[in-house]
Parts: sequence; structure tokens; C-alpha cells
Amino acid sequence: MQSYPLAELGDARLKEVFEQAIAEPVLLTEESQPSYVILSAQNYQQLIQRLSELEDRLLGQSAKDALGRSHMVGTETFTAELERLAALDSGQ
Repeated sequence: MQSYPLAELGDARLKEVFEQAIAEPVLLTEESQPSYVILSAQNYQQLIQRLSELEDRLLGQSAKDALGRSHMVGTETFTAELERLAALDSGQ
């Protein structure tokens, strides 16, 4: 990744920075510290698309793992619990 000091960016240097950003992200520094990253709109869209795909994959895996750990309550237990709750609600 190419790096440019922010303080040294003039009109001529800006053109160079934007041309470089077409090929790869460009790092702008301020007092030798990373401050900004410039990338092309196409690279930005690819980055966002990849992030979305990874989030979807992670959420899908989390759901699959949760389903594997879940336990279904038997019908009898479920019905008995509903009756117990109904009795509590009605004050019996």
C-alpha cells in the first residue's frame, strides 16, 4: 500500500494519489500516523460485498451451531407446563 503525508498533498500530488488509488488503497498519514485510506469506488464496493458475505456466513454458522445445541421439549412436558402456568394465572 502506497503512503503519502497529508501535509504534502498539493494539486499535482492529489492526481498521483487518485491514480494510485485505482490500483490499490492509498494510505494518507498525518504526523507519521495513519489518518485516511483512499480507495476506488469499485474497490470499496468489493470490500463492502465481501464484508456482507462474511457476515452472512458467520450468522448462518451461528444459527446452525445454536440449532445443534438446542433441545426440543417433549409435547407432554410442554402441555403440563402450560397447564401449570394457566393455573397460576387463574389463581388456582
